[in-house]
Amino acid sequence: MKLSALYHLPLSSDQGWPEVERIHPRLMKLFAFIVVPMSLLPPAMLYYAGTHYPAAFLPQAGDKDWGMVAAAFFLTELVTVLAMGWLIKQVAETDGLRIDYHDAYLLAGIAPVPLWLSSLGLFVPSLGFNAVLSLAALGLSCGIIYHGMEGLCHTREDVTAASIVQTVIGAGLIAWALLLMLVVSL
Repeated sequence: MKLSALYHLPLSSDQGWPEVERIHPRLMKLFAFIVVPMSLLPPAMLYYAGTHYPAAFLPQAGDKDWGMVAAAFFLTELVTVLAMGWLIKQVAETDGLRIDYHDAYLLAGIAPVPLWLSSLGLFVPSLGFNAVLSLAALGLSCGIIYHGMEGLCHTREDVTAASIVQTVIGAGLIAWALLLMLVVSL
């Protein structure tokens, strides 16, 4: 797969998605080479930021066990990806779109990539910078789900795709809020 095809995923239903569909990557390969390595980034960056400049993000965070926080964050991310694949399938079928489990989990494995990459912003000890970067990554993830639903389901049902994005991203935001609560509480 060409790297340039990946840039089109959040922006177009017609570019990038046909190549993803043509390749039809195995889910084990997707998880082994994309989901697991990419989902290691946020815990690693959280550990780095927590051990180097914790007060920039949370007051009195210097005494946290950042190794435990990172491990819990990583495991929760993996569970969230699995839950999102199931949720995408269920919501799509409820809204009348046909998507198989393979494509639903494929979409769930690709959609959080911008969010995972945004964790690199934790090299900068600024809450404001990281908040803006995370919002931009969230927008790209929404675009991936929206255009992925249209591309993988071969439909141009904009309202239906938007409804699916709203439900899936809403559930994802709840999961991220729970993750942040986990970070604060540990």
